[in-house]
Amino acid sequence: MTDKQAVVDIIYRALSALNEELNAEKAVPLALDTKLFGPDATLDSLSLVSVIVDVETAVSDELGQSVSLTDDEAMSQDVSPFSSVSTLADYILKRLA
Repeated sequence: MTDKQAVVDIIYRALSALNEELNAEKAVPLALDTKLFGPDATLDSLSLVSVIVDVETAVSDELGQSVSLTDDEAMSQDVSPFSSVSTLADYILKRLA
C-alpha cells in the first residue's frame, strides 16, 4: 500500500517543476496546506491542469497504477480534492485503494 508521504512527494515534485517556470515571487509553497484551487488558490487554472497531468503521470510511472483525477467523482466531491496539497494526496490515496 502506498503511503501519504510518497504521494505528497509526487505532488511536491510537480509543484517544483511548475515553480521552475514561474517568477520567484509567484513560486508555489511546498506545504500540505498550500491552496491549489478555490478563492485563496496559489495556482491559476492552467497551472492547476499542468500539475494534475504531471501528478497523474508520476503516479502511473512511480507507483504503477493509473489514476484519473479529473473525472466526475472528483468534480462532485463536497470538498474539492484540489483544495490543498493534503486533500489532493488523500484523494489520490483513496483512488489507489
